[in-house]
Amino acid sequence: MTFTDFAVQYGGVFFAGLGIAVAVFFSGIGSAAGIGIVGEAASGLVIEEPEKFGKSLVLQLLPGTQGLYGFVIGLLVLAKLDLGMSLAEGLYLFAACLPVGIVGWRSAISQGKVSAAGISILAKNEEQSTKGIIYAVMVETYALLAFVISLILTNAVSF
Repeated sequence: MTFTDFAVQYGGVFFAGLGIAVAVFFSGIGSAAGIGIVGEAASGLVIEEPEKFGKSLVLQLLPGTQGLYGFVIGLLVLAKLDLGMSLAEGLYLFAACLPVGIVGWRSAISQGKVSAAGISILAKNEEQSTKGIIYAVMVETYALLAFVISLILTNAVSF
């Protein structure tokens, strides 16, 4: 069997699997980085004011949603894997995973930075801390849009 024959016969499942990896890895890496950024900021605050732990935890959890979005898309594509899938189907599923993977990666890091700034609001003026959450949720909007597009693409075409 030549490489071309192998690629045609098993390329579909390979590219679909690669799509799963992109969706899960990139969104997960972004979420881990974003959560880490907020965690560093929140740790300093909680040392001085432990009663603000609950409110700081809300800000820290926000960048974690992108990883969940990528995981869901990964599971949906995993359910479609088949050794006999065509190369075109595999490439299509790979492309469907790109929005949630790439946007999830970048938005989680950005949301972590905005949430860390929200920790500063919480530290200086607790009554205004909801504004920091609102700022961070605005970044979430773009991750959610990418998730919806990946979700629609994953289910839009049946081969």
